[in-house]
Formats: sequence, structure tokens, C-alpha cells
Amino acid sequence: MGGGAAGFFGAIACAEANPHLRVYLIEKTGKLLSKVRISGGGRCNVTHAADTPAQLVQHYPRGAKQLKEPFKQFGAVDTVRWFERRGVRLKTEADGRMFPVTDSSETIAQALLTAADKAGVCILTHTTAEHIATLPTGGFRLHLTGTHAQELEVARLLIATGGAPKAAQYDWLRALGHTIAEPVPSLFTFNVPESPLRDLPGVSVPHARVRIAGEKLEYEGPILVTHWGVSGPAVLKLSAWGARRLHELAHRHTALVSWLPTYTEDSLRQWLLNFRGQHGKKLVASNPLFGLPQRLWRTLTEQAGIGAEVKWNELPSKSQNRLIEGLLRTALPVQGKTTYKDEFVTCGGVVLGEVDMKTMQSRRVPGLYFAGEVLDIDGITGGFNFQAAWTTGYLAGRAMADAPTV
Repeated sequence: MGGGAAGFFGAIACAEANPHLRVYLIEKTGKLLSKVRISGGGRCNVTHAADTPAQLVQHYPRGAKQLKEPFKQFGAVDTVRWFERRGVRLKTEADGRMFPVTDSSETIAQALLTAADKAGVCILTHTTAEHIATLPTGGFRLHLTGTHAQELEVARLLIATGGAPKAAQYDWLRALGHTIAEPVPSLFTFNVPESPLRDLPGVSVPHARVRIAGEKLEYEGPILVTHWGVSGPAVLKLSAWGARRLHELAHRHTALVSWLPTYTEDSLRQWLLNFRGQHGKKLVASNPLFGLPQRLWRTLTEQAGIGAEVKWNELPSKSQNRLIEGLLRTALPVQGKTTYKDEFVTCGGVVLGEVDMKTMQSRRVPGLYFAGEVLDIDGITGGFNFQAAWTTGYLAGRAMADAPTV
């Protein structure tokens, strides 16, 4: 159940491992692999370059410990090989993200559709399982509505329906006997309606630190100023690691941005003292330092009360202190979040303690399996959520193929 990355991978793995099985893939909409198609700006960030499970698991705020063994069975290297065997070559970018060499997500979608077709997977779109009942002799009866309405009895069932933003949307899984970790958003940008940077949309800094005031949450990386607040990898990854705490704060908090994360207040003050001694006649506002964008530098000097004609050797200590504060701790009053493009990721889902992570089979309901975002697993940006989908889907599919037929 579910026509996304995990559902397709599970169906293909099952059908390829045991060609004698009849494998159905059920999707309630007419759109197959929709997240695959929009991922990475339409390029599809398939996975992340990582040679070992230890490298991979560092990027999962939820599920890291439980994914170690699954990644030994099917990790990033296996994903690359899987696609290469089907004629799709991947390339690695400087930050470790991996994309098809075509830079088109359609390449990945078509590879999955072709593999499913060759394996004999029967795909039912515009079809919903309105009711799932466990059978006394094992297996399940699905009451299907929509284009392919029917009563369908199956020996094993893989749930790969993705994440959902509301707890009530998991009630049908609770009815099957599973516990659900409350779903909250992950991977989102910060809305800052009263931003001191509101006149700087489009300005980016390749290395900054974002910290939540009063919390132990912080992350370093590129940051982008937007019309609505701030975005970029540093913000998105911070939102993933802090998903539950930020939800508790109702997404209202103060984000402190250090534009110079390699400096402390003391080291920055000393650096400026040396600079003033050598370049005292330079105008402060019109000569950006540290490689910062000119628009950002000018804004920080204006907020520090430094006029356009002030030279470094004329700069009052109070103004310099305000500039240091802005460089190391620009305060952004966050008032909400914005989903990152269309790539909604949920923190929450089926509790992992109720799933055998070697096979992805439910510990509560024999013959029931889980894969992908329906589980309480989520990664930061960079191909990690897809890798979790490929891995859990593959393990589930293979285990279903090997299980004795009811």
C-alpha cells in the first residue's frame, strides 16, 4: 500500500525475489512516485555518498540506532548498484548528495516503473483500502474502493503510505494494534515577519551557525535569507534535529544567527582591533569584511548605528560592540514555519520498537510490514529520507517473498 519510493522498492524486491507471487501495489491517487518526481528541484536526490552504515546513521534525528543493521543489509552503495544495474548512473556532488547523471527525477521514476513492470507487479491506482481485516488463518482481507473496487485477500501486507501531518490520520494503524509516535513537521524554514533582514531576500552565506535561544539546538551550514524569513541547509537541518522541541514551542522562538561561526567574541574583537590599526581610514559600511555579502554587511552596520561616512579609526566602542553582536548573534524572532517546497517530512509514525528491523515485519501483527516515512524515521536533507525508504522497502519486500505462504 503506497505508490511512493518505499512502496515501489518493496513491491519490486518482493516480485523479483519470488516470481511466483502475485504482488499488488495499491495507490489511492493517480500519481505514482510523486515525491521522487519533485525531489531535489526535479533532479531527485537519490541518496548520499556514504561507504558505511556508521556514516549514514549520523544524519537521522529519529531512527539512527535502529537503522544500523538495515544499512548493513542495504546501504547507499547498494542503492547506487541497484540503479546502475537498471541503466541509471548516479553522480556525487561536492556536498555528498547523489543525483542521476541526467539531472532529471524522471530517470529515477521511469527506472522504478520499468522494474515494477518487468517484475510483474500489478499496480492499482485510484484505489483505496477502506478497511483492513486480519484473517483467522493468517493474512488480510482488504476492502478496496475506487477504480479497482473489490475484496482482496492477501497473505502479507506492506504499509508504505508515507508520513501524515495529523495524528488522526494514523488511527487505522492504531486499529491494527500499533502505537504511533505523534507526528510533527520536520525539515521546514523559519517565518520571521519582523525580520531585521527583511530587505535582503536572496542573500546567502555559505557558512553560518543558527542557534535557538535558550535551547541546546544549533546547526552550522549555508543559510539563505528569504522574503518570509530564513532558509537554507543550516535552518532545515536544525528544524529536523529540533522538530519535537520546536513543535512544543509552537514554532515561536528566537533564532540567533552567527555569520562568523569560527569566531568567538574575544577572537573577533582582537581581529577587529588589528584591522583598525592597519586600515583605520577605511569606511566601515562600504567595505565588507570576512567575505560577507555587501548588502548583509551594510544592513549589520546600519543596525549597529554606523553612518555611511564613519571610518574605522572613528568608530565608537559602543557601535563596534553592536556590530560584533550583529555578526555573532543576529536575533530573529521566529513566528511560525514554512514547509520546505513540497517535500514535507514527518517526524513521527509507527514506533520502531514494534517492528523487527531485520525484516520490517510488525512484532504485533504477523504478516504486516512497514517501510518508509510511515515509520518513526526521518533524516535531514541530502538524500537520507530516500535512502531510508529504499532500505526499509527492500528489506520488507525480500522478507515478504521469503515468508511461507498462508
